[in-house]
Amino acid sequence: MSIPNRTIDLRSDTITKPTKAMMEVMWDAPVGDDVFGDDPTVNALQTKAAAMFGMEEALFCPSGTMTNQLAIRVHTQPGSDVICDKHSHIYLYEGGGIMLNSLSSVKLLDGDRGRITASQVGEAISPENDVHATRTRLVSLENTMNKGGGAYYDIDDIGAIRQVCQEKGIPLHLDGARLFNALVETGETPEQYGQLFDSISICLSKGLGCPVGSLLIGPKQMISEAKRFRKVMGGGWRQAGFLAAAGIYALDHHVHRLKEDHQRAKEIGTLFAQRAEVEDILPVDTNIVIVRVNHGISEKDYVAKLAELGIQAVTFGKHLVRFVTHLDFTDDHLEEMRKRLSTMS
Repeated sequence: MSIPNRTIDLRSDTITKPTKAMMEVMWDAPVGDDVFGDDPTVNALQTKAAAMFGMEEALFCPSGTMTNQLAIRVHTQPGSDVICDKHSHIYLYEGGGIMLNSLSSVKLLDGDRGRITASQVGEAISPENDVHATRTRLVSLENTMNKGGGAYYDIDDIGAIRQVCQEKGIPLHLDGARLFNALVETGETPEQYGQLFDSISICLSKGLGCPVGSLLIGPKQMISEAKRFRKVMGGGWRQAGFLAAAGIYALDHHVHRLKEDHQRAKEIGTLFAQRAEVEDILPVDTNIVIVRVNHGISEKDYVAKLAELGIQAVTFGKHLVRFVTHLDFTDDHLEEMRKRLSTMS
């Protein structure tokens, strides 16, 4: 593959294009009108995803933000609160949706690279008889953790949080936008996660390489309510089977290859660790690399300098720059990136 003069885009794993094989199944997909519930490919995707996690039903939606916000809307009531890490996507990157869509507040915990503990959750839950406090109605975890550099949970730690939630009668939601990245590292199964959470959101358009779409998975009654709110939010699909076909293909063919993304991410981490302007790199656990540049360097200037070399990344906080490997970033791209960085002063 010829890479020179082409941009190497590592801004996110959302920028991938469908593979030729994925495009073929999309083109051939039988479709209907999903608002009427008669799109056979959407129905097949939802049934497949629910069965994978051992849960009752699933709902196909345009984005992970929508699936997360639907779960929060169904699980909470106005004036309640959601417990999550302070770096959670549902808090930082979903446009204030918890407040706007659900009229709920948040209790932000300071986890280890975004991973919170059962003891933290237990201490944060509001007493039911305190009229001054919000009522805790949901705990939300994120796995893998975007702001934590792709960090993932130990499943026993999730089990401990689950126990706290069960004792208090509080639902547990998972923002699993990159859950499959965690699963290929740990060897755990989707069904194990289905036993721990009351609702799970998974994204098809990140590491799995689909052009659009996420799934909310959970109990039948919860999904029925979520479908009503999906319609309110303007998320009623028509002939969405063309997109759902990509999701089916991705779940069948693109999960195990995530390991390749992780290995390339580790090599990127090694590349930057050797550079004088880099102060630190967060542990590279999956497909996200977060580089901390020296304090005399602006993260915006550093991203601009990389862009001059045809390498695209994003700023990710003070002195932080993020790179994300994906389906369209190959070994050839990695080698070309190595060459370009060698010319960077």
